[in-house]
Parts: sequence; structure tokens; C-alpha cells
Amino acid sequence: MPDKASKKRIDRDSVRNTLTVAIGLSLVCSILVASTAVLLKPRQERNEEQFRQRIILEVASLMEPGGDIETLFASIEPRLVDLASGDYVDSIDAGTFDALAMANDPELGVAVPTELDTGNIQRRAKYAPVYLVSADDKVEQIILPVYGSGLWGKMYGYLALQPDGTTVTGLRFYEHIETPGLGDQVDAPRWREQWVGKKIHGADGTPRIEVIRGAVATNGDPMETRYQVDGLSGATLTGRGVTNLVRYWTGPHGFGPYLEKLARSEDST
Repeated sequence: MPDKASKKRIDRDSVRNTLTVAIGLSLVCSILVASTAVLLKPRQERNEEQFRQRIILEVASLMEPGGDIETLFASIEPRLVDLASGDYVDSIDAGTFDALAMANDPELGVAVPTELDTGNIQRRAKYAPVYLVSADDKVEQIILPVYGSGLWGKMYGYLALQPDGTTVTGLRFYEHIETPGLGDQVDAPRWREQWVGKKIHGADGTPRIEVIRGAVATNGDPMETRYQVDGLSGATLTGRGVTNLVRYWTGPHGFGPYLEKLARSEDST
């Protein structure tokens, strides 16, 4: 017969005891992980917000080497726009309104009509933030949040325009999953620089900007090439995605009504 010590050792090594220890350890680890996530969440959200602010500053050419992001961003005025009317909305804080989250809200979101959904947006919020860069009480740039489908998933970025609502001053993506070495050329400074000075809308107000296949002809008709950006080598579908999402957000179901009003107010001054 096993002695008491042997029996105690056998009981300690039993399946029941092993499961008890494993479950207890799992619970302790889960509590530690959950607590850490809760404690770190505010810092993570702050880092994400600062990253987006940095991208906005970069697309507006306002980011300074070693500059403090919060200080630099304080010069930019966020405003909320009713996309259907193109009017500013002052009853909601533009700095805290999450347009991406509100897209699926039954009251604050709308479905994008299929015939207008060039960027495969599907749903968007009724309102969207814009970011105004001003000097001497005069708007010099407008930064619009833009997003839509690339080759592998959604691409999120910012488009900067002059007050005429059609001349590009910058385009910068802050999140995408495009193919490394191909579609991720959207991050290349040389490609981004091509957007500066390009025109979004044709004479009739329809978005005409296009990432073409191949290179823009250096001796081409300037009335045509001003709407064209070099294609992305080996990433035709990514380039098409950029074209489609920019056209959507600058079109009639996106910021189009707002940009039209902005251009009229610019003309009147």
C-alpha cells in the first residue's frame, strides 16, 4: 500500500489538481492582460491621434523637424461639415466626432448609392471633419479625410486642397495594407509630390483626377495632364483604388457640395 506521502503526491499530480492550477493561472493572466489593456488604452488612443495629426501636418507641409505636434496642430481649425448640404455643423464637436464609427449608426450614417460608390465605401457618416489652415483670417488650405478600397483592403488618408476646392496641395495615406514594393508606393515621397498642383475637377465640376497607367506625358496637353498622376508600377489596381476614392470624396456624394460653396466664397473675395 502506498504511504501517506505517496498518496499526497499522487493527489497533487491528479488531473483535477492540474486543471485547477491551469484554470487559476489562466484567470490571473487574463486579469493582468485586461488590466494592462485598460491602463494603456488612453495612451494608445493619444498616440494614434498624434499620429493622425502628424499626417495632417505633413500633408499641409506644416510639420517641422523636431516640432511639437500638439503645438503645431493647434494652428489648424477642425470643422464639421454636413456632406449633403456642404454647410458647417456647429452643434457637434468636430474634434471628437468619429466619422468612421458613425458610418454604421442608424441615425448618423447613410448608405452610399451603388452608382456613386466608386470608392467601395458602402456607408458613410452624414457629417465629416475638415481641417482648415488659415493665415490672417483667410483660409489657405483645406484638408479632407478620404478613404476607400485599394487592392487588399481600405486605404485611409488625407487630401489637401487650395481654397478653390480643386487644386491639390498634398495627398498622404496613414493606413493601408497594399503590397510591399508595389502598392505601397503610395507612401513614396516622389509619387506623392506629383499630386501637388494637380486639378481634381473638370470645367463641369465633375472629378477628373486619375492615376493613369504608365507615366504622364511630359509633352502632353497641359489641359489634360493637369488631371493625371503617374501610375504605380506593378500596382494598377492600387492606383485605380486611389483614383476612385479621391473621386468619390470630391464628388457629389462626398465633399462636393462643400467644395462648391468654398469655391464660390473664394471667387466672391
